[in-house]
Amino acid sequence: MSNRSVVLGCLVTIALLSLGIAAPAAAASSVDYVALGDSYSSGVGAPGQAGLCLQSPNGYPGQWVSRNTPKSFTNLSCGGAVTGDVRSLQVPLIPGGTDLISITIGGNDAGFAPTVLSCQVSSDAACARTVADAEADIRATLPGKLDATYAAIKAKAPQAKVVVLGYPLLFDTSSSSCGLTGMSLAKRRVLNDGAKVLDDLIAQRAPAAGFTFSDVRDEFAGHGICASTPYLNSLTISPPQNSFHPNKSGYTYGYLPAFAAAV
Repeated sequence: MSNRSVVLGCLVTIALLSLGIAAPAAAASSVDYVALGDSYSSGVGAPGQAGLCLQSPNGYPGQWVSRNTPKSFTNLSCGGAVTGDVRSLQVPLIPGGTDLISITIGGNDAGFAPTVLSCQVSSDAACARTVADAEADIRATLPGKLDATYAAIKAKAPQAKVVVLGYPLLFDTSSSSCGLTGMSLAKRRVLNDGAKVLDDLIAQRAPAAGFTFSDVRDEFAGHGICASTPYLNSLTISPPQNSFHPNKSGYTYGYLPAFAAAV
């Protein structure tokens, strides 16, 4: 090979490497991104929550936007949202031309928050019964609600890539002790089992709708409540809505990489 060919080859390699480094930002700069869903998308649990929907720039949508500078960003996510809220209040506001959507939804339909709070103050046996009831309701009613919600999103934004993110297992179960105010090991295990039922259902219905499912359980593994470096808030008095939601680290090191990898 001639010296000229070597030089040209090196220049092409350098150019390609430069383009590869710039590619994510360049691609994102042409993206019209919309965030839908509940509190796990609005950023509840992280600093900076504001407004009736408790949106925080430290949630995974805001952090992804700050790192990728898309062409436009519309945040329609809202703390407390259920599937019906997404269909009636969020989907109609999706702008035309949207080509990237993220969503977490289903947890509130499943009554996950009241189930966890009930277990906080009940016996192990009562907690198990409460979770079993929630699992039965998830299996019976949530598939239809998810399918209807995903269909509404697809009808409104047929060309968009839609990333459906799951929920983390809330609790670390590596230790029998979780502090004086923490839940017993039995409660933590049964609540995690309930979360698995919810995640497994979402993991089935999202691809059936033609959407991408991103499982966050791996990213949160070893960082549940009671772990030495938790990515989630335990029961919180002030502000109370932070209870059992990701903290800033949970959004930064849990949800953000799961979303970015799917995108």
